[in-house]
Amino acid sequence: MSKHEPRTDLDARYSDPAAVATPWSEAVTRLATAPVYWLTTVRPEGRPHVTPLLGVWLDDALHFCTGAEERKARNLAANANCVLTTGDNALHEGLDLVVEGEAALLTEHTRLSRLADAYQGKYGPEWHFDVRDGAFEGRDGNRAVVYRVAPTTVFGFGKGTYTQTRWRFDAA
Repeated sequence: MSKHEPRTDLDARYSDPAAVATPWSEAVTRLATAPVYWLTTVRPEGRPHVTPLLGVWLDDALHFCTGAEERKARNLAANANCVLTTGDNALHEGLDLVVEGEAALLTEHTRLSRLADAYQGKYGPEWHFDVRDGAFEGRDGNRAVVYRVAPTTVFGFGKGTYTQTRWRFDAA
């Protein structure tokens, strides 16, 4: 469960008449267990860039890694605002989630070690990382920088019984 409970609102305009807001605890469970996320960043000239990636929910935030020279890392260096999405590719069941926030580069060894353990715990030994010089290092020797996205706003779109829930977080 989250240490910081967000303000929760159900948008009745886009929800079934009998719908209730999705509990934040359900959103957290889905954020923690989702196998794949989609990251949206903004290129320097303003065009969007979207890419799938693996991620870990830990300490009230989503975390992901990427090569320092990859497009998403270059975009985040110029504009840290981003969106991460995950959900179910079905029309009448599931919950889609949209996480808005700023990506912060992580370099602290202890935190990166915890994240490396969380990646391996979630995705298996294929996703083992060592922590060296403020980044992840894979078995192939490739380095990846690590980002933390603490949500500012999260939207949940329930399907079946349609709901649109918004969770808003106070600035830390």
